[in-house]
Amino acid sequence: MPMFSWFVAKRLFSQGGNGGRASRLATGIATFGVAIGLAVMLVSVAIVLGFQREVQDKVLGFGAHIKVLNYQSLGKQELTPIVIDDSIVSRLTAIPNVASVARFCTKPGMLKTEANFRGIAIQGIGQDYDQSFISSHLVKGEMPEFTDSASSGKLVISQQVAREMQVDIEEAIYAYFFEQTVRARKFTVAGIYRTNLTDFDKNFAYTDLFTIHRLLGWDSRQYGGAEIRLKDFDRLDESLYHVVNEVNHRQDAYGEYYSSLSIRMEHPQIFAWLQLLDMDIVVILILMICVSIFTAVSGLLIIILERTNFIGVIKALGARNGQVQRLFINYALLIIIRGIVLGNILAFALILVQKYTGIVTLDPEVYYVEAVPVLVNWLWVAAIDAGTFVISALAMIVPSFVVSNITPAKSIRFE
Repeated sequence: MPMFSWFVAKRLFSQGGNGGRASRLATGIATFGVAIGLAVMLVSVAIVLGFQREVQDKVLGFGAHIKVLNYQSLGKQELTPIVIDDSIVSRLTAIPNVASVARFCTKPGMLKTEANFRGIAIQGIGQDYDQSFISSHLVKGEMPEFTDSASSGKLVISQQVAREMQVDIEEAIYAYFFEQTVRARKFTVAGIYRTNLTDFDKNFAYTDLFTIHRLLGWDSRQYGGAEIRLKDFDRLDESLYHVVNEVNHRQDAYGEYYSSLSIRMEHPQIFAWLQLLDMDIVVILILMICVSIFTAVSGLLIIILERTNFIGVIKALGARNGQVQRLFINYALLIIIRGIVLGNILAFALILVQKYTGIVTLDPEVYYVEAVPVLVNWLWVAAIDAGTFVISALAMIVPSFVVSNITPAKSIRFE
């Protein structure tokens, strides 16, 4: 009867400390193996998900979810102007899932002090631009109130650029722009930011849209493009489809064609790299589940062999092979459950310590973050716990067949 098998299994499990030395050791190793395997899986998934989110958020902070540009600007650093008037902004804002639309202009130039100089792209942003990302990563100074109607004379640069140029906040720095003639502008460093995304930090500085627009000499309706931020990034492809239908292949008042691209299209190498991390999760899960199964199966075999006399006795009393098999499978399930509980406790202890202390650090020049990021996804936690239980339970069926070869007569002489 199922109740008989479950009742005896619980009694044996609760009296595990009174069993033989080998049985106690096997139970401990099996529990430890399941717990460690599960903890490694949960921590690894939390790290990979945290790393993906951290890097993705930084990339999204620098670039809009979707950009509307002149078709001739695709793949180029210096942008060709396109009309982004109020009607275009209204049409884009009306698209489902669009949170904001901001005009921008970008102009390559050269920053220079008395001792240093370097090339950089200066982006002009206005009051409709979402400045929260740069503001949250300021290490010195403040984010000025940039507008498209007045020159601020302020510049926000990265910490990497500030070190190379040997400037600090409130210090003057000159920017030179090369066309038919050399044009110079004097700025005051208002803020210094650091995101640890080296390729972005070393190439971008920010000032007001008014200054860059005047330097470019475009019509009042012409801009480098429009940056669109979405309410739900997971719906990026759907939103891009709507933007494409709304503006792509249309001409502005100057005969220029609109085009659009998503941030995944603009930075495919970064997002492809982040997707490759999913393969790391799969490999880790497979390896750790194998470890858990191996330790649990080994432990069950040792327990069965040490309980040979017990098996012979209950068979002599009338227990059938199926009942004895279910007894030891239930015993193994109790070990697995305890291992899963301990594994969750250990995993979440490590995750919380890392989240609130950042004790494990990384080289930001290589990994883009200063400490190992962690992110708990409860669906992943539930899936890993359930998967570990189900797969380990199924693996227990095979070693349980050993009991069918044990006969009461032989078990009496077994030592």
